[in-house]
Amino acid sequence: MPHRFRPDRLRRVLAEIDHLLAASRAATDARRAAIERVPAERRPSAENLAHYLALRAHDLRPLQRELRSLSLSSLGRLEGNVVDTLNGVRLALLALLGELPPATAAGAGHAPLTSDEADELLAAHASELLGPKPAERNSRIMVTLPTAAGADPGLLRDLLRAGMDVARVNLAHDAAAAWDAMADHLRAAEREVGRRCRLLVDLPGPKLRTGALVPGPEVLRVRPERDVLGVVTKPAVVAFRDPDAPGPPPEPGTPQVPLATPLLHAAAAGDDLVVVDTRGKRRTFGVLRAAGGVCVAAADQTAYLGTDCRIVLRRGVTALGATRLGRLPALPTSLDLQTGDILLVTRSQEPGRPALDGADGRREPPRIPCTLPAVFDDVRADQRILFDDGRIQGLVLAHEGDALRVRITATPPGGGRLRAEKGINLPDTEISAAAFGAADHHLLDWAARHADLVGMSFVQRPDDVLRLHGELERRGRPEMGILLKIETALAFQRLPELLFAGLQSPPLGVMVARGDLAAEVGYARLAEVQEEILWLCEAAHVPVVWATQVLDSMARTGVPSRAEVTDAAMGVRAECVMLNKGPYVVETVQFLAGILERMQQHHTKKRSLLRRLRIAGGDAAVPGHSG
Repeated sequence: MPHRFRPDRLRRVLAEIDHLLAASRAATDARRAAIERVPAERRPSAENLAHYLALRAHDLRPLQRELRSLSLSSLGRLEGNVVDTLNGVRLALLALLGELPPATAAGAGHAPLTSDEADELLAAHASELLGPKPAERNSRIMVTLPTAAGADPGLLRDLLRAGMDVARVNLAHDAAAAWDAMADHLRAAEREVGRRCRLLVDLPGPKLRTGALVPGPEVLRVRPERDVLGVVTKPAVVAFRDPDAPGPPPEPGTPQVPLATPLLHAAAAGDDLVVVDTRGKRRTFGVLRAAGGVCVAAADQTAYLGTDCRIVLRRGVTALGATRLGRLPALPTSLDLQTGDILLVTRSQEPGRPALDGADGRREPPRIPCTLPAVFDDVRADQRILFDDGRIQGLVLAHEGDALRVRITATPPGGGRLRAEKGINLPDTEISAAAFGAADHHLLDWAARHADLVGMSFVQRPDDVLRLHGELERRGRPEMGILLKIETALAFQRLPELLFAGLQSPPLGVMVARGDLAAEVGYARLAEVQEEILWLCEAAHVPVVWATQVLDSMARTGVPSRAEVTDAAMGVRAECVMLNKGPYVVETVQFLAGILERMQQHHTKKRSLLRRLRIAGGDAAVPGHSG
């Protein structure tokens, strides 16, 4: 026998395997109460999750090197069937030693899951939650429905034909009438296309965002388009409109300026509207057409049109009258922040403002409200606070009761602009607000009537999951699937306990919400964190949704980036991949379906599938070539 198979080495490795098997048995005993709360048909999954957690409490790298050297399984693919894999390695080691295993080794109780049984369990759980897998691929495609889906039934038909398997309605946007229309159009599209599609409804949960800022100036800048020589190629077009007039709407994209006056109704094509803009400059708009209280006019110079600017209607050299512009929408404002700046985050919802000089001559820092005042009971000094997906980062210097004094620690190069309605993350803070709040009750009523599964935002603790399931039971929908959105550092840290709780009330799935998660754990750690989520969910035989910015630029512009294509290909390791809305989302669904179909020939989960390759003398096709 080769030197590497010497008995002392084999026995040392065997002892390590026996130690891991003992740890797995101990983990089952330690979590017995949690496992027994899981329905009997899901209990093998809960036990395997306990085994996997026990296994990963050890650094297995030295053992893996030994096993590879012995040409045995290096334990790199055992997520779904931990004990069976360890037992298989143990038997192989005993065979190399020439020893038969004891007759009692086929122990009492049920046999551990084999790899095939684990794969079958995960596939069954994915079908139960997300619907049957498509014939041509294993990973499903989820699409976030845009507002237009409520007004355009054809969009749902096109998405279904392109390959959408799950439609997602985010209840943080739009309103009940739009949601009703989306659900109705989806069911009608199913009947027309002859293809079933699950409907996921996302509950918004606690809304942790920046609040309103004081409005900016009421001004509209309009400017013509010019070529490289400065010659006007397209004039600036404005629709001056009587707000009370029922006239026809202007062309899409044409800015509107209120002008409620009889003077507007007197305008005709060929007249001029002369405005003194906010800078005191005279700008002439030639009337192109006027009817029904709408006057469309064009100018060859840039103009800043502001509320109450003076305007004169002229016909040739004759002034027909003068008035002032109506009230224009205020421009959105932002806080310009640099590293080292101080920012006050306030409990009060009074609109925030930039820095200003106080009455005592001291500079008062900028301030912005937080839309979830309850977090002020949880935040402490020396904890991090992140804004706008982590683009602006800060540290809480002091809790001043009704305000957090924050020092900005990082911004994009050149500084950052913080606007209203931007996300806030508190990665070091345990927020006491429940994931299912009072505002979610009526939303869950709607979801229970229309949806197949519900997405739980901001989940942080096992009680959140149990409470949501209790609410579904009260609404007569105990069978409704729950999708846990892992979007905070705390949710990631507690994922094992969330899974044990969720297994009590299947169907269950997990969404890797990579946007907020990246902000919370840091972009540098996102890759390893999403790997760990995939591993833990596979150990529990729980399907995963790969989400956030998949093929985002393609959905928005029609063209994917190279990095996005690679990221989308990684989605083959999940049971579902989510796309966000965009004008090219139908084309993006088709593109993603092709990627997933091709990639599943090479990968399943983290296992490489060694199909024959033409380049190696096999018969696999080379993309873009024939013959």
